[in-house]
Amino acid sequence: MSKIIASIKEAIRQSGLSDGMTISFHHHLRNGDMVAVMVLDAIAELGIKDVNVNISSVFDTHGPMIEHIQNGVITGIETDYMGGVVGRAVSEGILNKPVTFRTHGGRPSDIISGKSPIDVAFIAAPAADCMGNCTGKVGKSACGSLGYAFADAMYAKTSIVITDNLVDYPLMDYSIAENYIDYVVCVDKIGEPSGIVSGTTKITKDPVGLVIADYAARAIEASGLLKDGFSFQTGAGGASLAAAKYLKDIMMKQGVKGSYGLGGITSYMVDMLNSGCFEALYDVQCFDLDAVRSIRENPKHMEVTAAHYASPTAKSSAVDSLDVVILGATEIDTQFNVNVHTDSNGYIMGGSGGHSDTAAGAKMAMIVAPLSRARLPIVVDQVLCKSTPGDTIDVLVTQCGIAVNPRRGELAERFRQAGLPVRDICELKDMAQRLNGTPKKPQLSDRVVANVLYRDGTLLDTIHGVPAK
Repeated sequence: MSKIIASIKEAIRQSGLSDGMTISFHHHLRNGDMVAVMVLDAIAELGIKDVNVNISSVFDTHGPMIEHIQNGVITGIETDYMGGVVGRAVSEGILNKPVTFRTHGGRPSDIISGKSPIDVAFIAAPAADCMGNCTGKVGKSACGSLGYAFADAMYAKTSIVITDNLVDYPLMDYSIAENYIDYVVCVDKIGEPSGIVSGTTKITKDPVGLVIADYAARAIEASGLLKDGFSFQTGAGGASLAAAKYLKDIMMKQGVKGSYGLGGITSYMVDMLNSGCFEALYDVQCFDLDAVRSIRENPKHMEVTAAHYASPTAKSSAVDSLDVVILGATEIDTQFNVNVHTDSNGYIMGGSGGHSDTAAGAKMAMIVAPLSRARLPIVVDQVLCKSTPGDTIDVLVTQCGIAVNPRRGELAERFRQAGLPVRDICELKDMAQRLNGTPKKPQLSDRVVANVLYRDGTLLDTIHGVPAK
């Protein structure tokens, strides 16, 4: 028996995909992904229209989606993150109905519960056998963890694996098992591995960023959470990675043995694992090729599904036991609400991803950001889009001081005792405005171009359109 189908187009025919149905993709090949566009091109050639696309993240490599929106193939998008290329087109009103933004935990929760049903899931797999057992750990397009693809494969009505590395049955160290897979298609190339590397996976050399990183690491040290069993997640931004490096130095000096590092994993987290700072890494996606190599070779570096990572409706998830998470922000307001969906002009250029999931779960959720970017203040009276509620954010770290959410008075006192510069968030806002002036509010339309759902599925905010120039 074999599930191999000769082409993507034939697999689509076999799946029964028709007008008005929902298809899904995962994003582990990140900006190197070729599968989503290949599939959409084939759907267009088959004359199928009015398709809803549920994709865990939209990257700039998915720019051809714009053409498929214009030609009526795509009429709806559900995602956790959207880069600036497609985001700008959406902000200018290219879609007739609003994009649905979920979180990395909310997406699998809604798929598993049936709130977000998928008709046909397309799984980009760097290695697969003829029955559909597949993995991201090996192959010429190896991307590491396939954590975001599990819910799609397991709960879609039809699941199709697309690979460029067909191996003998059975594939030994598989991630997704054959019993969830209907068809397998082998193509020449599913993606460019170098494209999985985020544009921000290098430690910053900027003096401002290094000051922020130093304050962040010292704040974690002073928080009372840095002790044996410590658990930690950080993003892939330059200051966040520098903070992780500084934190590693503190942990090594004090002999702290953490329990697990979590999230999208970089080489810096791999280094912390190999140095004994953590007992294990829980990896839902790999941010660089060192992380891919580690998850393939080190049994302490473990693949987890998106539901295991952050689902609010799972019996438990890894974010529920998280001590500290370091996160970024486009804007943060004086109520500690954070925007990571839009830029300061209102254009979509991001998304929550695991931002609000980890903020809700962690004992201390820390935002690291400079006081201003491109002469625009980071701290504002009210964010353009509420991506993460302020009542789940504990600390803002800037180069000019640390603001602590008033509900966490004990943290502020710990920081003061450690000699850290604690400031009121309104003071930081006023400082930024004195340096940069008060920016004009962007001109937005009345039209809603995106709905931002919180991790529990409730409507958190709406994003309004930007008039096309």
